[in-house]
Amino acid sequence: MTYAGKKVQQARKLSGLTQKELASASGVSLSTIRNLEQGDRRDARMETLHKIAKALRLPTMALVAEPREESASSDIRDLWAPVRAELMRPPSREGGDAATPQGVAKIFEGAAALYRDHHFAELAALLPPLLRDADTLDAEGRGMRVRVLQLAAGALTHTRQFDTAELVVRRSLADSQDRLEASASINTLSWLLIRQGQLDEAQALATQWADDLEPRISRATASELSAWGLLLLRASGAAVRNNQPEAAADMKRLARSAATAIGREVQVGHETVRTFGPTTVRMLSVEDAVVHEQPDRALRLAERMPWFVVRPSSSVRGRHGLDVAMSHALLGQYTEAFGKLSEVQAASPEWFPNQMPARDTLRKIVKGRRTLTPEMRLMADTLQLRL
Repeated sequence: MTYAGKKVQQARKLSGLTQKELASASGVSLSTIRNLEQGDRRDARMETLHKIAKALRLPTMALVAEPREESASSDIRDLWAPVRAELMRPPSREGGDAATPQGVAKIFEGAAALYRDHHFAELAALLPPLLRDADTLDAEGRGMRVRVLQLAAGALTHTRQFDTAELVVRRSLADSQDRLEASASINTLSWLLIRQGQLDEAQALATQWADDLEPRISRATASELSAWGLLLLRASGAAVRNNQPEAAADMKRLARSAATAIGREVQVGHETVRTFGPTTVRMLSVEDAVVHEQPDRALRLAERMPWFVVRPSSSVRGRHGLDVAMSHALLGQYTEAFGKLSEVQAASPEWFPNQMPARDTLRKIVKGRRTLTPEMRLMADTLQLRL
């Protein structure tokens, strides 16, 4: 029996529920629960464990032993092998001219643009020399080196190379020169922990830093409010996935107050890609509604999205599109769901295959339809979904 199967069985018995009653309460099929408890099912998706935990009134992490999201495919790891090699290389003792902060900053802007637009293949080619140059910077260029490491950690997390991403983001945190700069690394580290299924750790880390950075709203700068608000959103995201809706709602309320104080969507100096403001908060509220399986509410929130000159990052917008697609799928609106998936894929073709929510949504579409179009079969192949 797997760890998760053992914990499900123990919790079910302590609650006095039969397998059939747990299936009814959770919305998970009886056969899945039986297979999980009997050890015939080696793994269970986080969505399944979330439903079971909710029915048993437990945090999701009470049923999880190990990270739940798959690591990168062999093709992605091969593409990024030079980046990993550069990151693991000992500091060079060879002589030669050191790079300048200005020169690194110029190349960094190109790398950041590739990151924002999800051109990961081009970014993988650009990062090794950029990392090498950043490593030669002296104390004057320390902040620039931190930004390069943060960018690398984010890209590695996007492409599910979690082991290396954690090493790099912790390196960026150790080199950070102030609390705002460090908060960007903490945000990435919390996001990394969530993607690995380590919800307790992610929530505790983001909450602690949010508490430490809490500003006096009437006097706070946009940078201070953004750092605080982004950490609150990250903590809320971990809490809602861990069946702690009250904690999630409290943190989302505080984040909304920070966004209201700013009054618009902003991108601040300590963040390379992330933005913060009313739109980001609303988009992540849609995500919360999807996690709670409230598709009607999610779509209502999506319809009333506030837009400003500064838009949330491509990743946030892409994830929002996936939330809208899942909402349609949960309502049985499979044509609309697939249309939204196609829209997200077209906007970010290199980002899309690494998104588990895209695979989960397509799986619901496949299950709900009698026949599949050629386009659906092609997307299933892209997402490595077995039909």
